Amino acid sequence: MRQKVLLPWIIFSMLFIHGISFVQAQPKTIILATTTSTQDSGLLDVLIPIFEKNTGYFVKTIAVGSGQAMAMGQKGEADVLLVHSPAAEKKFVAEGYGINRRIIMHNDFVIAGPSVDSAKIKGEKSALEAFKKIARERALFLTRGDNSGTNLKEKTIWKSTGINPEGEKWYQQTGLGMGQTLSVTAEKKGHTLADRGTYLALKKKLGLDILVEGDAILLNIYHVIEVNPAKWPKVNAPGGKAFADFMVLKETQGIIKTFGVDKFGSPLFFPDAGKKEEELGK
Repeated sequence: MRQKVLLPWIIFSMLFIHGISFVQAQPKTIILATTTSTQDSGLLDVLIPIFEKNTGYFVKTIAVGSGQAMAMGQKGEADVLLVHSPAAEKKFVAEGYGINRRIIMHNDFVIAGPSVDSAKIKGEKSALEAFKKIARERALFLTRGDNSGTNLKEKTIWKSTGINPEGEKWYQQTGLGMGQTLSVTAEKKGHTLADRGTYLALKKKLGLDILVEGDAILLNIYHVIEVNPAKWPKVNAPGGKAFADFMVLKETQGIIKTFGVDKFGSPLFFPDAGKKEEELGK
C-alpha cells in the first residue's frame, strides 16, 4: 500500500525536476529589430553568433526599416533596436519608448546608378545638385518608400532641393529593404540612395556604380536603443541591455572596424562607441 502511495509522488517529482531542467535549457530569446542594412551587409552574421556564444542568449533578428523597427519598439514587440535615423530615434526616446541610446558606428550613403550616366551626375560633389539633375533629366529613381532611415534621409535631401518627386513617373517606390531595392535598381538601370555597406556587400551582383559620394549630408549614423521596460514590462530588458552592452565593447568595436576590409579593401562601417555625433564626418 505504501508503495502505491509513494509511486505517484516519485513520478511527480521526476516530472517536476525534468520540467525545471527543460525550462532552464530553453534559450533566452532577445528580439532585435534592426535596419536591413545591418543584415544585408553581413555584419550581424558575424556579430550575433559571438554574442550568443558569450552570453547564452538567442537573438531573433527582425530586419526592417528603422521606422518599422521603432514602431515595433513602440508596441513592445522588440527588446532592443539597432537603427540609423537620428531625428526619429531622439523622438522615440523622448516619448519614453526607448532608453540608453548609444552610438555604435557610422558609414555613409551613396547615390548608385548605371555606368551609362543618363542623369549626368557622376562625380558631382553635392547630393542636392545630383538629385536636382536626376529630376531635371527625369532619370529613373527607385525609392524604398518604407519610412526607413535611408528613406528618411532621401526625403530630407529632396526637401532641401525644393523638389517633390512624389507622383512622377520617373520616381518609383519599391517598398523593399536596401538589398532588394538595389537589385531592382540594377535590373531597371535606375538610381537610388543606398548605404555604402550594403552596396559594397552586393556590388559584384549589381552592375551599379557609385556616382555620388562624400557629401556631409550623406553621413549615416547607427545607434542601439533598449526598449523601455517601464513602458513595456514584458520586454526582455536584461537581454536587450546585454546586447546593447555587447555592441559597445572594445572587442565588438574592433570587429566592426575591420569588417569588410579583407573582401573590399576598406571597412563597411566605422566604430564610434563613446563618441559624439558632432565628432563624425570631420
